[in-house]
Amino acid sequence: MHTFLEFIRRYSYGLLFLLLEAVSVWLLVSFNAYQGSVWFTAANSATARLAGLYTGGQQFLSLREVNGELTRRNIVLEQQNNALREELLRLRHDTTADSPTLRATLAGYKLIQAHVVSNSAERAYNYLVIDRGSADGVRPEMGVVAGTGAVGIVYLTAPHHALVIPATNRKSSISCRVRGANYFGSLGWDGKDFLSAYVDDVPRYADVKRGAIIETSGYSTVFPPGIFVGRVTKVENSSDGQSYRLDVRLGTDFANLRDVAVITTPYRAEIDSLRVQAQQLDSLDVNNRPVK
Repeated sequence: MHTFLEFIRRYSYGLLFLLLEAVSVWLLVSFNAYQGSVWFTAANSATARLAGLYTGGQQFLSLREVNGELTRRNIVLEQQNNALREELLRLRHDTTADSPTLRATLAGYKLIQAHVVSNSAERAYNYLVIDRGSADGVRPEMGVVAGTGAVGIVYLTAPHHALVIPATNRKSSISCRVRGANYFGSLGWDGKDFLSAYVDDVPRYADVKRGAIIETSGYSTVFPPGIFVGRVTKVENSSDGQSYRLDVRLGTDFANLRDVAVITTPYRAEIDSLRVQAQQLDSLDVNNRPVK
């Protein structure tokens, strides 16, 4: 306290001068509009500069943390970009590999374009409803395909709509084969995953590898041979141990199906006529008498 009082005593004249100077400036800017506006403008400008210097300093001091966060985000984005690139390459690979085959396979067939207007993808026995029916030439037991491969078989028709049993229905059974080999089986669905199915009854001597393409066999008038169905993800023994069961990753996402096409077999009427004649012949005995 003594030191403080000694300081005031020693510099009392200077301190009094500064006090009077401050009071004079206050009186000047308070009672003179022009000087007041100049003062406040200068004060605001100085305050803004100081605030800018302070903010810049804070930003400079936080650059290390900001750079670290940007590096982490770049790593995450790079990983996501790589994953998307791989998925895109996979999808393009499948499309490039199978679309020419699909177009070549269906070159001699008439396709009836249709849209899916109803899709039950929540039950074990799912159905699709398309906006084409008997008035458009759609008949039961016609095959239905999409750009990604086989979809299902027409079950019932109305004049302007048709009910389709897709591969994701436990009643569905589509004759399939392994592309490039004479190994055949029936495509079925276990009611679990809408992107997965299985092929039963593949002989045990078959040399089937993971990634092999499963396609329609053409052993019926529903689908021509060679339409893409999916890819083998696993080869295992069947329940009876007498054959193989192939787990298949379907090429079609049935939960997001929109555009399809119904296949009109060019010789369907001729084949059906032969079947009717065969049934009539089977109903007669060797003496052309009806079998009782």
